[in-house]
Amino acid sequence: MPAAKRAVHALPAPYLLFLGDAVEAGFAKTALGLRDWAPDRCLGEYALPTATVTTGLPRMTPAEAAAAGARALVIGVANQGGVVPASWMPALLAAIAAGLDLVAGLHTRLGEIPVLRDAAAQAGTRLIDVRVPPPDLPIATGAKRSGRRLLTVGTDCALGKKYTALAIARGLQARGVDATFRASGQTGIMIAGEGIAIDAVVADFAAGAAELLSPAAADDHLDVIEGQGSLFHPSYAAVSLALLHGSQPDLFVVCHQPARALILGTPGYQVPPIEAVIEQTVAMGRLTNPAIRCAGISLNTAALGDREADAEIERTASRVGLPVADPIRGGTAFDRLLDACAR
Repeated sequence: MPAAKRAVHALPAPYLLFLGDAVEAGFAKTALGLRDWAPDRCLGEYALPTATVTTGLPRMTPAEAAAAGARALVIGVANQGGVVPASWMPALLAAIAAGLDLVAGLHTRLGEIPVLRDAAAQAGTRLIDVRVPPPDLPIATGAKRSGRRLLTVGTDCALGKKYTALAIARGLQARGVDATFRASGQTGIMIAGEGIAIDAVVADFAAGAAELLSPAAADDHLDVIEGQGSLFHPSYAAVSLALLHGSQPDLFVVCHQPARALILGTPGYQVPPIEAVIEQTVAMGRLTNPAIRCAGISLNTAALGDREADAEIERTASRVGLPVADPIRGGTAFDRLLDACAR
């Protein structure tokens, strides 16, 4: 990505992860993602009494975390609408009073909240908004770019597209493949240190932002692009489509959580079959890459035991006729998926 267009974020670490009042793990994906992929930067967690989600890190108050060396409170919740509710304000003000910077990837920008802005100015701390796209984004051209691209897509949101992209990128790098993880969401940006939050881009420029996210590269280079939302999500399909058209993937991996029946946060909408997602992604992706194809399936089997997970992976592979794996579990199934992604 050209330096002038990159959204680079050098964040103050270590972090105290704020879980707010989260009661569903899907809405705490920022905190959980940082715990799993940047554990060296995570010191502890801080939550409101009503929260039931935990990262498993030590519980600390902002003052305790600051005394232990924390430099920032990271809002680890990605709630619907990306807002900062009033119930969080005492906790955020306590963090500022303890001398911590605040880092957020929400749609609501910290610097636009007067009480936080005034408190930070008085305390000499910073308010850092990660979900801010770079200026002067272009409209997409649809022009073919050199290099290869893989996009993770989903049957729903918040079920493993980021984890899958990170695992595939790191797995291929370990094999000596020239592969780069490209972050398209706030948590991925916090992990990678750069990227563009696609869902914060004005709609006319979203596909253009996706083109910038995965620029022209050497023919043997593979960009592994973090997917967003789902083409079948009534709220977020638009950002999924812009990312699909702009990234022009040669390959895609469908991410799915076997135990999930309903689209997250939207009662009444069923999670689509994997086969429907493959068909829809190919049909819509052909607009900018006629050669697009599905490399395999990534299953989030965190809710299953080892034997149940193995059985589900085998059943799905037999049904769809493609490599299927849980990248977090690894093993020979994941090796087969990496083989397919490397071709």
